[in-house]
Amino acid sequence: MLKKNILSALLITVTLVFISCKNDSIPKPSSYLRLDYPVAEYSHFENDCHYTFDINSNAIITEKGDCNFEITYPKMKATIYLSYKPVKNNINLLLRDAQKLTYEHVIKADDILEQPYLNPTNKVFGMFYQVDGNAATNTQFYVTDSTKNFVAGSVYFYAKPNFDSIMPAASYIKNDVQNLMESLRWKK
Repeated sequence: MLKKNILSALLITVTLVFISCKNDSIPKPSSYLRLDYPVAEYSHFENDCHYTFDINSNAIITEKGDCNFEITYPKMKATIYLSYKPVKNNINLLLRDAQKLTYEHVIKADDILEQPYLNPTNKVFGMFYQVDGNAATNTQFYVTDSTKNFVAGSVYFYAKPNFDSIMPAASYIKNDVQNLMESLRWKK
């Protein structure tokens, strides 16, 4: 009988060991969406308009008439809108309109950073605006030669404004906008 009890106890112990030896559930750590964008490669864009610039080869450019353009990023659901205006003794009005457009976003913006752009060698002067927060646009800019040409631009995403969600794409496109400003040249 002792042998039977020892055998039963051993059988119960082995059964309990096999039943209880499962992998413990460990909560998974928080993770973030990994967004990889291709390294930007720029090509020169030129047509019959009064200005030329470099554009990211991953973007699609469409002329909308009168030297206005849409530069779209389909994978990021974003567009840079460029508008051209000739300067006809109205530079103050054009500057005021560009600044007004930016500061209309102050209601939703956490901060608006201004970065002047000066390239006296090529007569390209302007302002780059970075709008932080849940505003409709987070990047705006203008460039001018102060006497003949004025180009303004804005970046819009086709999504509800949520700066945390679009920040990686916004940073990528911000670099493209800065490159566009730096490469912009007026035709003579």
